[in-house]
Amino acid sequence: MKAKSFLAFLAASLLLASCSSTPASSSSAPAPSSEPSSQPESSAPASEESSVSEESSEPAASSSQEESISSEESSTGLPAYNKADHENSLIVHYHRDDGDYETWNLWLWGEGKDGNAYAFNYGDKYGGVAVYPLTTFIDAVKGGKIGVIVRTNDWAKDYDADRFIALDDFVADDNGNFEVWLYTGVGMIYDAKPTNIAYLSTCEFSSRKQVKVASGAGKLYKIELFADGVSIASSELNGVTTATLNLEDALPLDKAYTLKATFENEYVINEDVSPAGLYTDPSFDEDYYYDGDDLGVTYSASASTFKVWSPVSSSIELKLYSTGTPKALENDKHPGSDTPVQTIAMTKGERGVWSVTVDGDLNGKYYTYSVKNYLYPDGKEVVDPYAKAVGVNGLRGEVLDLASTDPTGFDSFTPKNIDRRALTVYETHIADLTSSSTWNGPAEKARLYSGFHEAGTTYSEDSKTVKTGFDHIKELGVNAVQILPMFDQANDETNPEFNWGYNPLNYNAPEGVYSSDPYDGAVRIRELKELIHDYGKAGINIIMDVVYNHVNSVNGLCFDVLMPYYYFRYNGAALYNGSGCGNETASDHSMFSKYMIDSAVYWADEYHLGGFRFDLMGLHDLDTMAKLTAEVKKVNPGAVIYGEPWTGGTSGLAAAKSASQSNQNKFEGYGCFSDNIRDALIAGGLSAATDKAWATVNGADTAAAKRNLAVTKSNGSKLRSAILGAQKSTNDPLIAVSYVSCHDNYTLYDRVKAANGESLDDGIAEKMALLAQSVAFTSQGTAFMLAGEELLRTKGGNSNSYNASYEVNEINYSLKVAHPELFARYQELIAFKQSCPGLHLDETGAKAITVNKSTNYSLLSYEIPGEGEDRYVIIHANGMYEASEKYDIDVGSGTVVYDSLASGISFSGDYDFALYQTLIVKK
Repeated sequence: MKAKSFLAFLAASLLLASCSSTPASSSSAPAPSSEPSSQPESSAPASEESSVSEESSEPAASSSQEESISSEESSTGLPAYNKADHENSLIVHYHRDDGDYETWNLWLWGEGKDGNAYAFNYGDKYGGVAVYPLTTFIDAVKGGKIGVIVRTNDWAKDYDADRFIALDDFVADDNGNFEVWLYTGVGMIYDAKPTNIAYLSTCEFSSRKQVKVASGAGKLYKIELFADGVSIASSELNGVTTATLNLEDALPLDKAYTLKATFENEYVINEDVSPAGLYTDPSFDEDYYYDGDDLGVTYSASASTFKVWSPVSSSIELKLYSTGTPKALENDKHPGSDTPVQTIAMTKGERGVWSVTVDGDLNGKYYTYSVKNYLYPDGKEVVDPYAKAVGVNGLRGEVLDLASTDPTGFDSFTPKNIDRRALTVYETHIADLTSSSTWNGPAEKARLYSGFHEAGTTYSEDSKTVKTGFDHIKELGVNAVQILPMFDQANDETNPEFNWGYNPLNYNAPEGVYSSDPYDGAVRIRELKELIHDYGKAGINIIMDVVYNHVNSVNGLCFDVLMPYYYFRYNGAALYNGSGCGNETASDHSMFSKYMIDSAVYWADEYHLGGFRFDLMGLHDLDTMAKLTAEVKKVNPGAVIYGEPWTGGTSGLAAAKSASQSNQNKFEGYGCFSDNIRDALIAGGLSAATDKAWATVNGADTAAAKRNLAVTKSNGSKLRSAILGAQKSTNDPLIAVSYVSCHDNYTLYDRVKAANGESLDDGIAEKMALLAQSVAFTSQGTAFMLAGEELLRTKGGNSNSYNASYEVNEINYSLKVAHPELFARYQELIAFKQSCPGLHLDETGAKAITVNKSTNYSLLSYEIPGEGEDRYVIIHANGMYEASEKYDIDVGSGTVVYDSLASGISFSGDYDFALYQTLIVKK
């Protein structure tokens, strides 16, 4: 009996449609793919130059004999399985000790195809049986692969890693059926009903001289290590469950290592040794870390030099193409070609850097690297990870004279240096601003970079005309626009569909979906620069949303091909999934840390960006974030950098090293979102949709219901602290980003409605939403808002619209006509936040401010300094406020400079506040 090699599923990861990124967000269902694998033969004699240490303990699971499995009568409740009834089918047997074959099913997919759920439709003495025609998954049997995940409908898995049934590894029966067996929690794919359930739970390098092995079930009697199929070390064991194989010499990186493990009863399995531990050995960086600034293409009109880092590869060839369009994607305007005009061998130099210089002017030529190594012995063609320009769908890099893409005057343009505490950030998506028919701009520019800065657009209704798009943003008065990911994504640029963009493909080139011509790599660059330039001339900095924490799919990506297992974190055989998107990058590995820094510096320099927003920043280590921030500020001293201080799942990064909430007091020069203020105001994030918070308490609720809300105590206190810029492990306003809504989860209006029910009066909903934002914008730190809040934007209750339609995500400017007062209040809030020095305090200044409260936290007030001798008193009343609750606020006779309800009062002495009211009074 043989057990299928793990190499295929080690090389695979989840293919994402997208992934959203706050604690309450969700990711799409996976549609994985895989690459061919091989299993080395073990024939050479064992080396004696090794030592072994071993520990004996009871196995995690006992061995199971075939008799104990098969003697149980089937109790699946499924129709009886009879092999003779089927032909040309995939037959998957699965055993669960709990006998539950209704809750669990299979997620199956053919290589390169989408996945679907498949129920167990038969049963036998072994367990559940799934029988489906092979043509469901593959077009031809030869060389076909079928991915398999055992899961529940809510995506609990019985084994973390994806597995792949490579049909070449199995023999079809006389009826053309391929039959495999799975066992609960065991990674093996068996080609016959297993007589022993014995497997390795750990098989990995802990250093370049050491292999760690642990049994998940069964006792070990011998382990043998192979390099490219040749035995290099072995050791006899004495029925142990863990062992360490110590080697005399540091292992080279360019070989495939497998381990042959012999259990009791001479049961043998062969498993690939995870090389991830080789890269954490200090000797790795000593030998292979490359600190040069010339990776990628260095272009000149006379010659171009190509450099790529790949210590494990045995050969790399540069392929030059006349076009960036493969034949399959050509059209009348852009003919394609799959034939390179030149193929040039690259030379391996020090520290694993391959290079070649090509004479002549290559401007406008496209290129790839053809890479061979132990994981891809037949070669794999990939894009340069440092490619700064790409062709259609990001399949080929482009050699480009970047200076030729600069708009007139762009070389002398610099973003404004704005104190981050005076920053008012408007978050939007390239398409959202111009998707609606109410935008009224040129149809050919809708949803594109060019439309995003189109001036002069308006919308008219009921004899009222309002500005839309770019002019709307300028009229609103914000000084920064944060754009959802606009680097190159794993999208079909020839057939655009809405996507937030959290599916990275090529980090250093812009996305082509937003370009007027995605086939020409220079066009997308020029058009994005024109956008940034026009916003800059209007005094608005562009902040780029970056997603360095995960990729769309590990398998076959340039990172994984050039340096298998290096750029991502592994938990033994499986990829860590701290992103919730199937993988997480390893910023704590020096060359990916360098990559992140190089990439961010490039974007800041080449595109004159005002800063970066980091997706799931908790997956990055503190050292990398500090170095990246310092290097970006060398390019742009005023650059603002902030991110989400959390993860989307369990990460492989040690908590003490993470740029997460618990380590905010260690952030150096960068900040993060304050979910304290968000959750205290609207119960966002992981809260239930119906949860209420300080700003969403309904005045119509009973007094008991209002006072029993947890927000009246713990969250009320949290809110008072958050107003001053305090977060979980810091009180520094230079770190805090105050917000109540962003692209993730509900719009602010939809959140208010979800908490109170659709029957909530729209007028009350508007007041609640504005109250929440009034508190956020009069708090310390950076102010942040989601585009469309100023219009009472709705997505129809969609709380995770990453792949919803353009229509769901659009900004509908008819709402601006319907809510002119709301828009005016936002203008006033934004102007006040930018101009008032009392909202630009450091930690010491903020500590001098006291946020007073009424008995039930229904009223909050605080006094902040203005210009010169001026002082401002800010008062917020929520839905719990009752006029009978007198609260002494020393304002005297002051001037109202902001009234969220536009009540038109002149403040003097006592004032009975209205529900959901914010006042700012100048003394």
